Amino acid sequence: MVQVKAIKAFSDNYIWCLTTENSPQAWVVDPGQAEPVLAHLAAQNLTLGGILITHHHYDHTDGVAQLIKQNPTVTVNVYGPKNSPFKGITHPLVDDDYIEVLGISFKVLTTPGHTLDHICFVNNDIAFTGDTLFSGGCGRLFEGTSEQMWHSLNKLKALPAACKIFCTHEYTQANLAFAKAVEPRNPALIAHSELVDELRKEDKISLPTTIGKELKINPFMRSDIPTITEEVPEEFILVTKNNEPWRNFAALRKFKDNF
Repeated sequence: MVQVKAIKAFSDNYIWCLTTENSPQAWVVDPGQAEPVLAHLAAQNLTLGGILITHHHYDHTDGVAQLIKQNPTVTVNVYGPKNSPFKGITHPLVDDDYIEVLGISFKVLTTPGHTLDHICFVNNDIAFTGDTLFSGGCGRLFEGTSEQMWHSLNKLKALPAACKIFCTHEYTQANLAFAKAVEPRNPALIAHSELVDELRKEDKISLPTTIGKELKINPFMRSDIPTITEEVPEEFILVTKNNEPWRNFAALRKFKDNF
């Protein structure tokens, strides 16, 4: 069985480290910095087996070159999106590809929105969602459109409710503050926000979350609820005859960008 541990990087990034009991190898997801990964591998007597990249942003990729340089006798495979501007990918991936990590199979989902090259690595139990899906939120639209991001979130919504979500940032408190502005009477949201506040007081990680949890507390995942934009200021609402969910998502995203 695979174990997933968080390696802290920058101010709020998590580099996810995958290991199993019967292997000295570790794989890491989105290593924006090499130093904390190298320190963790040394402390745990692990060798680097491979790297997963969700998208090209520097805080997800800048550690790759040094990690490979520090392992000159080992071939470190770097799996990432085929259409990525990041040039360090050795194994380019497209939608519906499958890869095996430490004996565990992952499906590749293309999830454009935050960036156009964004992918997620998923199976029925765990998902590495990079900057597409956060706990209580989603990534800013730097390159893609609201319609693209809504379609991407719908791919993730189809995962089992118990699937654990490992995103790359500790944004949960800020996301839930916004979520409560959108749904101030959501009891599941209020309860989870209180739990996260207690965790963060003790500097504990708020992740992973689950798909089932996000469907209850994350306004972006709930954009198909017709009333989800009731608390959104009028200047962010897109006029539509059909109340299309992606337009609700767009209103929420604009509201969050100005929150």
